[in-house]
Amino acid sequence: MNAALQLDRFTVSLGDLEILKGVDLTVPFGELHVLMGPNGSGKSTLCHALMGKNGYTSSGSVLVGGTDLAGLGVDQRARAGLFQAFQYPVEIPGVPLDALITEMRSNDEDAFDERVEQMSGRLGMDNFLSRSVNVGLSGGEKKRSEMFQLAVSAPRMAVLDEIDSGLDVDAVREVAELVESLRKPDLGILIITHYSRILRYMRPDRVHVLVDGRIVRSGGSEVAEQLDSDGYEQWRRDNVGRPSALPDDLSGEF
Repeated sequence: MNAALQLDRFTVSLGDLEILKGVDLTVPFGELHVLMGPNGSGKSTLCHALMGKNGYTSSGSVLVGGTDLAGLGVDQRARAGLFQAFQYPVEIPGVPLDALITEMRSNDEDAFDERVEQMSGRLGMDNFLSRSVNVGLSGGEKKRSEMFQLAVSAPRMAVLDEIDSGLDVDAVREVAELVESLRKPDLGILIITHYSRILRYMRPDRVHVLVDGRIVRSGGSEVAEQLDSDGYEQWRRDNVGRPSALPDDLSGEF
């Protein structure tokens, strides 16, 4: 079975600046992976390049559920099953949430409408459907709205960019529990974050560390725990300027 996300030697540049330098990353269906890294490591670039944002040039392979994303526009990538939740969800005055949800409707309308009804009640979104998208919502409410959109759109791969950013402790716990509740066998999830606090309320299958555009370590939750105690500085000193990412079977040595 194809992976939810498969990156092979994924290199991304912005103008003459090479930011991602050959990233290999696999997120199988049914798994939740976490990508951590300091400022400037390339985490945001990875999100932008995956979604096909203008201005970035890339090489290597990007597959979502076996579909090659090369040359596809943002809307085509979404139709291929790629979903992104944003660090700072955009407010869209004048566009009700239910109108946005309607635009996501799939060919199987009955199943889609059933998901909307089920998830709006489960996530407490009934009172938000007639309101403009994200307008007047708290940080936690905006993130809950994005989890609602994720649930009803039923993607194959969800990239959640710093969904804990700007949230208090209670909201971080709520969002983490929402993500855990949405895990299912036909969905892969990649959470991108600076900090390990959200992982206290989750069960990640794999944690990856991105430094200077390369994945320099992959492992279990112990990787996040090490970051908590030691920070990124040692890995930054050891890996800046390395010619390539370290394979998983060697990463534990560094």
